[in-house]
Amino acid sequence: MSTNSTDPMKKISVAILGGSGYAGGELIRLLLNHPNVSLEAVTSRAYKGKFVYSAHPNLRGRTRLQFIDPHELSKYDLLFVALPNGVSMNTMSDLMKKASKIIDLGADFRLNSAQAFTDWYHMPHTAPKLMKEFIYGVIELHRSEIAKSNYVACGGCEATVSILSLYPLIKHSLIETKIIIDAKMSSSQAGLVPTLSSHHPERSGVVRSYMPTGHRHTAEIITEMTPYTSEPLDVAISATSLDMVRGILVTIHTTPRTGVSEKDIWRAYREEYENEPFIRIVKERSGLYRYPEPKILAGTNFCDIGFEMDTRSKRLVVIGAIDNLVKGTAGQAMQDMNCMFGFEETTGLEFLGLHPI
Repeated sequence: MSTNSTDPMKKISVAILGGSGYAGGELIRLLLNHPNVSLEAVTSRAYKGKFVYSAHPNLRGRTRLQFIDPHELSKYDLLFVALPNGVSMNTMSDLMKKASKIIDLGADFRLNSAQAFTDWYHMPHTAPKLMKEFIYGVIELHRSEIAKSNYVACGGCEATVSILSLYPLIKHSLIETKIIIDAKMSSSQAGLVPTLSSHHPERSGVVRSYMPTGHRHTAEIITEMTPYTSEPLDVAISATSLDMVRGILVTIHTTPRTGVSEKDIWRAYREEYENEPFIRIVKERSGLYRYPEPKILAGTNFCDIGFEMDTRSKRLVVIGAIDNLVKGTAGQAMQDMNCMFGFEETTGLEFLGLHPI
């Protein structure tokens, strides 16, 4: 799936600002295998002068690229920004001089108003005029806009899987607008910097409710889904940490509207996702993997979605799974890049995962 007419043999110059974290490492891994990309620079203050594989040992023998200081960046076709939340907005106007196009993996430009950002992230937005320059990076909803845009803000990992799971149902008015999301999160979602909660004796074997209310990705879900309904959305997320390194599983509790059948649900998902290369509807009658399972998505750009109708309790339970570091971050960013430059959208993202793992 390609939307522009860029020369398929062209190599674009690419740099990553903030490449020593988990998302940065995944982005490097993916970009090194992209036939249309020349990865020219990766920054890290902490690792300046060291080989990229010193932070990402899986890349040994694949690249001799060394980390540079952010101030050493020159001019590129595309700059990926992989900085902590609340950082990129302070320098974005300067970063826009470094690249023709920018993809921000952080939260600073995901929302459409400075007030919403302040409400959910508890800090003032320092570049509110730039917020409207960015297109939200969930490509299944914004493909045509991303293809024409110079600036994209990737969706949050939990928001991405929830939005993709809910979008057909809300668009086709199949569910009531009170939605409860039970999100099971892996440890890599918290990032590279260790904390007490990631300390092995505290994390090992854990099933810990760490944000039963007030999850900030709620804002993204409401923002993205509101255009598809005339009713106010009531979205509640409860987040739980699990003892797994990669992956997110969301179990979404909804109420189907009167008269909605399982066939209606199937029809909506097929209509919206039949031609989407990275969306898979997973609903088998039997077997261990009859519903989405994040374990088998490790390293892939797929979003698996399943559902179950419960006629007794009048519920529609939707289940979605992704690798938080790929479809939830780096893979989403590269899919956006492919769209922005007119490359085949699946290029560099063909990995099918492993089983068993």
